[in-house]
Amino acid sequence: MTSKPYWHPSDSTGSMPEANTSAEEAPVTEAITPSTDPLAQLQSELTAARAEVEQWRDRFLRKAAEFDNYRKRTDKEKSELMMLARSSVLLEFLPVADACERALQSLNEAQNGQGGLEQYREGVALLYRQMLDSLARMGVVAIEAVGQEFDPHLHEALMREETSKCEENTVIQELRRGYLFKDRLLRPAQVKVSIRPQGEN
Repeated sequence: MTSKPYWHPSDSTGSMPEANTSAEEAPVTEAITPSTDPLAQLQSELTAARAEVEQWRDRFLRKAAEFDNYRKRTDKEKSELMMLARSSVLLEFLPVADACERALQSLNEAQNGQGGLEQYREGVALLYRQMLDSLARMGVVAIEAVGQEFDPHLHEALMREETSKCEENTVIQELRRGYLFKDRLLRPAQVKVSIRPQGEN
């Protein structure tokens, strides 16, 4: 049996004996890191992916609704603009319709002996001028044809006539008037075109 040394407070050193702190007797502490569960990680990533998909789906639905509202609004505006344009054209021709009524009335008066045919002719001439003015306000102008060189972009040749009074390929008669709409061809003029008589160079 081994006896331990006795220490008394009156010891000359005045201190307790030192404890044996050798490496063999020191406690060992190890850091334990929990291992990552692959299944839990996959489930977390799947949840995040589903949340992102739901966000994108919500964005898509909102954009689709906005585009549908935009399409409906533009269709309505287009319809209103077309209606406004047609109304403007109709308003331009209402005075022409009034002039037609007056011309028919003057014709009836001429036939009943209450007026002359000259008055009827003047009424028709006024009606024609009103119609041309209405077309001009909308940007429609007549094509100059008679005396002009035949232009296939503006004229449609229905007849040809031999003549030496003018140069060949000249419009000598207008059979139906053509019109331009804002410098674009609306309807070609139907014309008679001159050709050189046979036997002439």
